[in-house]
Amino acid sequence: MTPNSEPDKDFPWWLLIAGAIGCWLVWEVIADDIYAKVLATLAKGLWITLFVTVVAFAMATGLGLLLAVMSLSRRVLLRQIARFYIEIVRGVPMMVLLLYVAFVLSPVLVVGWNAVLETFGFDPIRPRDFDLMWRAIIALTIGYSAFIAEVFRAGLQSIERGQVEAAEALGLGPWLRFRLIVFPQAFRRILPPLGNDFVAMVKDSSLVSVLGVADVTQLGKVTAAGNFRYFETYNVVALIYLILTITLSLGLRRLERHLRQKQG
Repeated sequence: MTPNSEPDKDFPWWLLIAGAIGCWLVWEVIADDIYAKVLATLAKGLWITLFVTVVAFAMATGLGLLLAVMSLSRRVLLRQIARFYIEIVRGVPMMVLLLYVAFVLSPVLVVGWNAVLETFGFDPIRPRDFDLMWRAIIALTIGYSAFIAEVFRAGLQSIERGQVEAAEALGLGPWLRFRLIVFPQAFRRILPPLGNDFVAMVKDSSLVSVLGVADVTQLGKVTAAGNFRYFETYNVVALIYLILTITLSLGLRRLERHLRQKQG
């Protein structure tokens, strides 16, 4: 490869091979009744996987951006709070965090919520009324927000100070400087790692199956335990996740190229 060549222009042989394997698996699903039945069962959990991923990532992105801004604040207290949150959360495995939120933090949240309800004369709720799917979404939000905060922080810090000073000279306030100058440029730079986190969350959403949430992985475990067709069942589970992650990766790569061309 010459120094001026770009990896993005290489022929995607990996995609060709993956597509061939995917086509073979799809043909097996269509032609084999066992595969077809397994797919019909697992498809019921697909919307759960997508819902958990999209909602948790949206919430994690918002919280991560807030934490990044706090970590760059001129106020020491805000910086310390952000750093405390980020370092503690990043040090806890996602599985442990999921179980902690589901069985330790959630009951505490229910107690606090009941205190608010009783203040306004409403009936309290029971901890078991707190849906396990939303417990999982909260856990993924907390876990990924710490990593996304570091991505945003690096992107915001990469903007040259001279541009901010020029915006100040033009009379733009802090909010306008952030919205019009800093964030648009930072977003283009952080899109690749942010996209990687999104793809990673698609895969980590499978962890919600430990709580019994009926996502693709959980339905796969139940199906395999019932029909003892582990080979066929987990082939379909893997195929679903591969289609999701590869499609997202290609879409994000296309968006990156579009933004580079627009910037150029």
